Amino acid sequence: MHQHPLVRLYVSLMLGFVMSCGCIAAYAATVMDSPHEDKLTINTKLTLHEVLERTFERNPQQLTLQAMNGEVQARYINARGLLPNVPAVTLRHLNDQLASGRGEREWEAEMELPVWLPGQKLARNTVANEAQSGLSASRDGLMLQVAGVVRDALWDISLNEESATLYDARFQTALKLEHDVERRYQAGELAKTDLMLTQNETLLAEAARLRAVAELNHARHRYIALTGLHDFPANTTEALSAINELTEQHPLIHEAESKIELAKGERGLVSVERRENPLLILSARSQRGAFDNRYNDGLGFKVRIPLDSEVRSAPMMALAEYGVAKVTADRDRLRLAMEIMLHEAEHNLEVTQAEIELVTKQHVIGQESIRLAKKSFSLGETDLVSLLRVQASAFETERALSVKKIQLQWDIARYNQAVGVLP
Repeated sequence: MHQHPLVRLYVSLMLGFVMSCGCIAAYAATVMDSPHEDKLTINTKLTLHEVLERTFERNPQQLTLQAMNGEVQARYINARGLLPNVPAVTLRHLNDQLASGRGEREWEAEMELPVWLPGQKLARNTVANEAQSGLSASRDGLMLQVAGVVRDALWDISLNEESATLYDARFQTALKLEHDVERRYQAGELAKTDLMLTQNETLLAEAARLRAVAELNHARHRYIALTGLHDFPANTTEALSAINELTEQHPLIHEAESKIELAKGERGLVSVERRENPLLILSARSQRGAFDNRYNDGLGFKVRIPLDSEVRSAPMMALAEYGVAKVTADRDRLRLAMEIMLHEAEHNLEVTQAEIELVTKQHVIGQESIRLAKKSFSLGETDLVSLLRVQASAFETERALSVKKIQLQWDIARYNQAVGVLP
């Protein structure tokens, strides 16, 4: 049987891979039979939001939220105390036993009571309230960040599941073609090189299936490690949000705004506490004179009023102003990044939708081409190389269409993430 020179060249190139692909197939069979497989059970009752809540509960950032809650409670204690600072007691004793020895004795006790500055209690309570609001906003912001990771993990699994299914179908198709060619080779209709080509194609398909299954297991393992679940929600699709712009209700922007309000509250508190608190000092004194056995007791009080000075207030005010400027700049950078993310999410949706239309047309052509190529090959009108080429092209169009459909749902999830909508 004479073959076209191009056919012989293709055969020579492909046969070079046979030995290496044989090793790959042997390894594939070993791995496919190994117990290393991460399995997920489809749970029709499990919702996306439940997956998010479970993931949020096990997120390491929960420790940070707990610490922030402790800080908030400490601020309320600081604001609602009876005194602005801790009181102090002073005890003093004086005698002349080691000096003149005339019997003089003196005892004095003082209690220092700090006094609230005008507006200080209100300013501290304002800061505590802003810290409480900031804690709630940080919790919502963390929830949205976790939602983004969960969404990617879910759709990564879906994409790899589809790839594994398609590569398995490709392997089954190659195996079927190999059996058909082997039958025709045994009947003397085809050359042995044709059989070797189909065997090589089967090995390549099996190797690709192995890699697809491995990537699927990796994606499943990432999901299990992230969520702690071995269940997978039956429905992972989301409706496209009607929000088309960034709003102040966006969890991350709201968190940034709450940090600004807290920094402003702390600046206001610093402006009130730029000088120390006045002190009311109550004293009691008991005194006995020289050669006199009777004690003379007395009570008194005094007031200590610290004066304002830039030596104390200037560094405090500068640090407070820096705090406001920093969180404001962080908010502006975040908003810019979110605007870019939203724009890219919108554009990706448009591009993916347009690509689906094109790939759908290519898929129709590819399916018709493979149907005609199989028919021509069975009738002996075309050679095996042409069939394999058309078959590979048809597989790529089918894979592209499946991937784009999943990518569209993933893009919808990312758009919802960009506008701050939870699943």
